[in-house]
Amino acid sequence: EAAKADIEIKNGKWKGPLHGIPIALKDNIDTMGVLTTAASAVYKDRIPTEDAEIVTRLKNAGAILLGKLNMHEFAFGTTSLTSYYGSVHNPWNLDYIAGGSSGGSAAAVAAGLCYAAIGTDTGGSIRLPSACCGITGFKPTYSLVSIKGIIPAIQSMDHAGPMCRTVEDAAILLNVLASTQGAANCQTDYRTSFNSIKKPRIGILKIANLSDEVNAAFMAAVNSFKNLGFNITNAEMPKWEWPEIVSDAETEAYHRQLILERKDQYDPSILALITTKKKPSSTDYIIEKNKLDDDRINISKQLFQNIDVLILPTIPSATLKIEDAQTKGNFALSDDNTSPFDYFGLPAISIPCGFSKNGMPLGLQIAGPRWGESKVLDVAQKYQNATRWHLKHPTIS
Repeated sequence: EAAKADIEIKNGKWKGPLHGIPIALKDNIDTMGVLTTAASAVYKDRIPTEDAEIVTRLKNAGAILLGKLNMHEFAFGTTSLTSYYGSVHNPWNLDYIAGGSSGGSAAAVAAGLCYAAIGTDTGGSIRLPSACCGITGFKPTYSLVSIKGIIPAIQSMDHAGPMCRTVEDAAILLNVLASTQGAANCQTDYRTSFNSIKKPRIGILKIANLSDEVNAAFMAAVNSFKNLGFNITNAEMPKWEWPEIVSDAETEAYHRQLILERKDQYDPSILALITTKKKPSSTDYIIEKNKLDDDRINISKQLFQNIDVLILPTIPSATLKIEDAQTKGNFALSDDNTSPFDYFGLPAISIPCGFSKNGMPLGLQIAGPRWGESKVLDVAQKYQNATRWHLKHPTIS
């Protein structure tokens, strides 16, 4: 494929900035003729007959798809330790988790095994591992990037997006991944986002239970924005609740038949999570789904009346050691700071902003209004231009 791309480019048939660029995919993204398992023994022999829509987009853009990346089984976890293929390790220190559920995607990008990876995010699964591994991970507005052909976790909450080393790379990938259907403000080139806001207005979310080192890194980031001359104000997170009825209904519906046929092939801890899901009435499901859809419009307007973006730490504490995460279970790494933006359906990015005392990366999260990808990318790019954290990479022996 690389040789073919070289010939095409030399013959003047350049398809764009991804032509000939090696990219890998999280193992819940369907690839025609290539094993796609969601890191579960349930699907250990599953070979899709069609590509996911985003795979088609990448192929049409000339990207070279290297293969599939490990993840937390069925995306039900934040550590990527529970997998048919074994645990994902953090390339900065193999004793630490890579985060989840897109742990393999983050580890591969951090280690330089691919130019970029595509991950999915239901409660933070792009941003959490990006923070743990010191890379850039972007969850766009809900439905901007198609999830057709992706094994679902919770369909109404599932997002897909780029995981790479810089904000500029994220913009290049988003140009290819984004679908204009349903997105009134979808741009043709997200790199034009840079410097689109002359003096950004930033809201700082006050987050409880931050560790001292995360808080110190976050305040240093706030000072960086102040030094750039941005307008800084305090902001509050709106009240919200995880949509249990929607979550239970969509999870139960997808796994019902699989459990009947292949119950013994699930990891026991994942099976326990799924089998606790209740089957709600269709009326209750519709009521809560309508509330979710309404909240996604109303909360965005409420949050961003007087500010362009929100900032907060991606994770309240530093990356966990594998042995500590194993004792705490599938959701050992907190998604308290990331899951609200899946519920709100808002664009949010995690970028590197420092290191813990143990030498593990820390992440800064920037969130914007509905269809506000350009604002998020602009502010994130300004921060990366003013700092050097994104240029630091693990030493691979």
